Parts: sequence; C-alpha cells; structure tokens
Amino acid sequence: MRLLSAFIIVSALCLLSCNTELSYTEYTDCTIYRDQWGVPHIHGKTDGDVAYGLAWASCEDDFNTLQEQMLALKGKYGEVKGKDGIIADFAIQFMGIRDFARRHIDELEPATLAVIDGYIKGINAYATLHPQEVLLQAIFPVERYDLVAGYLLGLVEISGASADLAKLANGSIVEELQSGDSRGSNAIAISAEKTVEGQTFLAINSHQPMEGWYSWYEAHLISDEGMNILGGTFPGAATIFHGTNEYLGWAHTVNHADFSDVYKLTMHPEKSEYYEIDGKWYPLEKRVLRSWIKIFGPIKIPITRDIYHSQYGVTFKIGEEFYAWRFQAGEAFKAIEQWYKMSKSKSFDQWHSALSIKGIPCTNIVYADREDNIFYISNARQPKRNTDFDWSGVLPGNVSETLWPTQEWVIDSLPQVKNPASGYVFNTNNTPYSSSSSIDNPVPTKAHSTMGYLPQNEENNRSLRLMELLESKETYSYHDFLRIKYDRTYPTPLKSRPYDEEPLLTQDPSVHPDYALSVQLLNSWDRSTSEKSKASALFLLAKESLRQKFLKNRKIEASNYIESIAFAQEELISNFGAIDIPLGIFQRHRRGSVDIPIGGGADVLAAIYSKKDTDGKYRAYSGESYIQLVRFDSINGPMIESINAFGSSARPENSHYSDQMNLFADQKLKPMYLSLDKVKETAIRKYNPLQVSNE
Repeated sequence: MRLLSAFIIVSALCLLSCNTELSYTEYTDCTIYRDQWGVPHIHGKTDGDVAYGLAWASCEDDFNTLQEQMLALKGKYGEVKGKDGIIADFAIQFMGIRDFARRHIDELEPATLAVIDGYIKGINAYATLHPQEVLLQAIFPVERYDLVAGYLLGLVEISGASADLAKLANGSIVEELQSGDSRGSNAIAISAEKTVEGQTFLAINSHQPMEGWYSWYEAHLISDEGMNILGGTFPGAATIFHGTNEYLGWAHTVNHADFSDVYKLTMHPEKSEYYEIDGKWYPLEKRVLRSWIKIFGPIKIPITRDIYHSQYGVTFKIGEEFYAWRFQAGEAFKAIEQWYKMSKSKSFDQWHSALSIKGIPCTNIVYADREDNIFYISNARQPKRNTDFDWSGVLPGNVSETLWPTQEWVIDSLPQVKNPASGYVFNTNNTPYSSSSSIDNPVPTKAHSTMGYLPQNEENNRSLRLMELLESKETYSYHDFLRIKYDRTYPTPLKSRPYDEEPLLTQDPSVHPDYALSVQLLNSWDRSTSEKSKASALFLLAKESLRQKFLKNRKIEASNYIESIAFAQEELISNFGAIDIPLGIFQRHRRGSVDIPIGGGADVLAAIYSKKDTDGKYRAYSGESYIQLVRFDSINGPMIESINAFGSSARPENSHYSDQMNLFADQKLKPMYLSLDKVKETAIRKYNPLQVSNE
C-alpha cells in the first residue's frame, strides 16, 4: 500500500489506550439475504438499519481488514503489527484527520449521522459478540468520527496527496512534486441512441488492489426510506462508492489534478522556529506524537516524535529548512454525506445537486441513467488559487497569496461533458480533455490553469485503445460493449507517460545477438495479452523493468530498452526455461487452493498487475477487481451483471473465499438484481444479525 510504504523513514508515536466498555444497540428491522455467491443484500426499515446490517456483513466477511484501519486511525496499529504498523500510526496522526473529523462531525446532516450511527453500532455489536476475533480491545467502541476519518484517509490515498507527503517524509524535495502512473480505472457510458438494443450502457470498472484496505466489497442496500443500490464499497465504509440504483448509476476513476501543495517557509534568522508571512513572524506550533510498538509477544515500547504546524498546514523540518503540506482530502468530511445522497438520487438533477456538496474532493465520474443521460466530470474540490504562482512545484511560504482562499470553484467550472453528440463518454485516468469524441471534448479554460489537470495530450495505453474501439463503429451491441470492456490488446504505438515504451518492440536483433530471439519475438508480437500469447510475459517483464529504471534515474536512456529486454529474458529462462511461454503459465490468479491462468497486463483495458510469487510465477494482485456492467431500460429497469476478483469473503474457511475466481479469469459475469422480491426468491440464506453470533 503506497500510503504505508511512504513513511518507512518516519518512526512513530503513542496514543493512550482506553478500556471503554463495549456496547451495542439492537436493530431489529434489518435482514441480510445472502445469494448463491455470498453477496449480502441488506433490507431494513430505515437507512440506519441497513447501515447496521452492512457493518455486520462486512465484519462477517472481513473483520480483520476493518479492524486494521481502525487500529491505524486510533494510533494503535504498531501494537499489533510492530514496525510496519507504527509507520501507519505516525502518518495518520501527522495528517490530523481523526482530530479534524472529531471537530466537524456535528456539521453532517441528521440523516447522514443516522447512517453513521447504524454502521458503528453494527461494528461494535459484532465485536462484542465475537471477542475472540478482536485484534486489540482498546480500539472499541468505534466512534462516529472514526468512521469519517476512515473516509478521509482513503481520499488522501485516492487523490494522490500521499505522494507529496511521501517525498517530504523521506526528506526529498523536487520541483515536480506529484507524479502519477498508468494504474487506475476505466469507466464508459454509451447513449441508447448508439446501441443496437436501444439501451443505455454503463461500465463500472475500477482498478484496485484485489485484497487489503482498499479492495472492493460488493453489497446491495435496500431500505423502506427509498434506498436501493447495488455496488462496490471498501471494508469499513458505510456507503456504496459506485454502483447502480433503480434510476441511475456511476463509476469513479482516479483523476490527476493538483490536490496537494507544498510550501517552503522563510525562517527567522535569530528566533528559533519562527516563520514569516507578509513581513510578520509567527511561532511554529510544536506537537508531540506518541504510539506503542510491539517488540515481541505482549512486550511493547513507547515511541514519540515531534512535528510542527504552521498556517500553511502540517510542517516538516528537512535539514535546516522547514516545509509545510496542505491537502484537500484532509478536509473532505462531507464525503460520506455526498455518497449517501448520490446513492438515493432518482434523477440526474438530484444526483448533480449532490455533487455540489464537494465532499468528494477528487476522482473522475462517469454517469448514466434510465432517461438516457450520460455525463462525465473530472470532479475536484479546487480553491481559487492565485494565478501569479506556479502551483506545480514548491511554493513560497512567506506570502498570504499562496494560502488557499476560502473561495472555491463551483462544480460547473470543472471539465465535463453531458449528452454529447458522439453518444459516449469515458475515462481511463487520462486527460479530462479527451473524454468523448474530438468535437465533444471539454475545452481547457483559464479557470483550469491552476487546477493541475493533465494537459490535452496526456493519454495512456487504455485511453488510446478505447478510442480506437469506440471510433470503429457507428452503433454498439451489448456484445460489442463486452468486447470493448474486456479488450486485452495494446494500441499502436504504445503510449506511456512520461517516457516512450514503443522502442521495446522495435529493437534491431542484429545489433543485439545475445538477445536476438527475444527482440524478434517482441517485434512480431500482435500486442495481445491473452492467456495464450507467447510474447506477453517477455513484454510485461521488460515494461516493468523499464519503469523501475525511470523511477530510479528520472529519465530513460536509449540503452535502457535492451537492458530491460535482457532482464526479461534472463528472468524467464531462469524460472521457466524458455522465453516464449504462454502468458497463462507465467501469470496466475491465486487464492487458497485455486490456482488458474489469467490474461491481461499493465495498462490494457482489462488490466492485470502481477508480482513475483515464491515459485517464480507471477500472481495477479491488482487491476481488474470489482466490475459492474449495466443496461438501463426505461421500461424494465436496469439489468446488472457483476463480478469480483475472488469472492465475497476474505475468510479462507468461507465457501465464498474464492468462488468467483474462475468466472473472473474467464471474463464472465454473474446476474444481479435490485428487486427485493427477486432477492428473496434467490436467497440461499436469510437472517437478522442479532439472531446469529458464531455460526
């Protein structure tokens, strides 16, 4: 996880443990229906009842992951995980997100607080009734603001703000602070006017880790207060993040804008720890962070660290200099309220009104509904920054003009497209100025100049390939839609920022006789990453080797291409005895006793990222994860198909630990239903959370 690994240099701290007595409230108006795949369909009288059931189901399926987040948020991860946990403890305390959530929790609307209360009571009830599963009793009971802080933490990661913090924490300052990569997600919406069936298509296709804190969990939430939504959420979250209700649906992808700023402070020449703003001097606020680190067994030791705070935000001392960090995601306490309102919206106008909350500070959003509206927006919470400064690098921290103003850009100022003539919108983490056909794309404005969006030419392999496929037909059948979404072929030429990958496929074999066979294999490759492809493994290894060279040296030399091919050749011969092995032998989808071949590769539409396993083969760990494809029909309602990478449970002993894996690897989907009657008809199991304990 990027957020944790970023803080290896930072030692950590200590929060006082508490022994608050656990308590829970009975929510009798909540029923969980488990379908044949173990997916929870939760029906309740109120939205709070449903949130209680979601918390209970999440605990049943992945209580450890949920607890790990709470341990870190409360500064107690080091007590369970030792050194690795202490890194997270310090990072999260340094950001101050839990304190911020505590100060602002009462600003949320009563309906939102009812959902939060239902969810935390569900967690606390599960912990009370299953004490043998509790990792550390001091983290219970979970409080309202703990849940909101969890949302803030996820948004810091998703917005990319942690990249700036990582550089600061490692004592590194460079002019271009933020740096994205090609990993991300896909989202596509196609108007009914462009489909053979006369239906509106939506592809929800986020690329996330398959396991861990930010892995997808599928759930269906139904209440008598008007909620009925099926989609993906994360362990420890009380709302659906993207999915479909009876009227509309939406998908998120990571966007690249300026969500984080770094400032160099001007320090007083004589007075220690005083900094200047507009000719006046102010003392830095010094804070002591504390935590406990587990050494072995029950033995723990306290660790402390000093940090600072200035008017610009949290502040680091690097050498003799001081740098401050300001990030929008840390103030996004209304994200939970926005997702909740989006989930309950029944029209585009209601859903768009929810966007105006600006609780979600980042991410592209692609939308579709049963009225055949399609919409794209590069969503962002953006202050009206002073255009006299270069906001892409380190900013002067001695003038008030670089402090974020209270005024923010309204939603309508952001790059967006609604109901374009082309009949489609999309995003693959590429530039927002390429989100439809060339005649329908958003146009950069002066307002965008300080927002840090990727420029017009910033595409990736997925966006170029998707445009090839979308522009190849006048109309699309659902079969075409499936073929496009599940495409595993790279475009010609390859596109990767900020260096060129195409030379990996154009080397001269006569110049490199030691690697001639590998060069020839790549030169003749059809660019497909199907399971049967005999060049894909070689290419994917060379591609990753080239990326690592760039990360190390911040540039690519001409010699790096053949060096990367050489590395790939040696890796394959060492582990497989040949360079032309089928990708399905090299790359595996593994969990528990299931070990099956899987196609796909880095930055193809059906993306799979894999890493070396103990036997030399490569195990898929990220990319394609939760997928939902929707056909909106104004008469019959939405038709939904979905799949998850493994299954609905993270418990190895559970029958749904790996039961979706074969469908997932075969690029197949399972039908899903919003109708409560259909849910009841097809349910394998029905229960009230408080009627079960240790089944």
